[in-house]
Amino acid sequence: QVQLVESGGGAVQAGGSLRVSCSGSGRASSDRPFSTLTVGWFRQAPGKEREFIGGISWGGGSPYYVDSVKGRFTISRDYAKDTVALQMNSLVPEDTAIYYCAARLGSNIRESYDYWGQGTQVIVSS
Repeated sequence: QVQLVESGGGAVQAGGSLRVSCSGSGRASSDRPFSTLTVGWFRQAPGKEREFIGGISWGGGSPYYVDSVKGRFTISRDYAKDTVALQMNSLVPEDTAIYYCAARLGSNIRESYDYWGQGTQVIVSS
């Protein structure tokens, strides 16, 4: 079973930056390690549904971002450390949410995810 653990959330003022990391361990079905999984980032703001904000495929290639975070957020992957980072710059209060990483076996970033972390809180004050 794959385990995902997010870290690095916190509180910051608008315009600031935060970096959230997702650490993966264990094995997925077919004995697939974390390094062969596609990783997505999601967030859930208070009173709202969870939303997909971006992801990176296991096979490399450019990360994908939704329009609301494009140009401000950057997803990167460290295969040696089995981590995927979400660097968040130019934060605005609307970015306040619990941030989750998730993983899936296929390479399609936009399809449903199989494994989830517990989430980490990000608070952006004005």
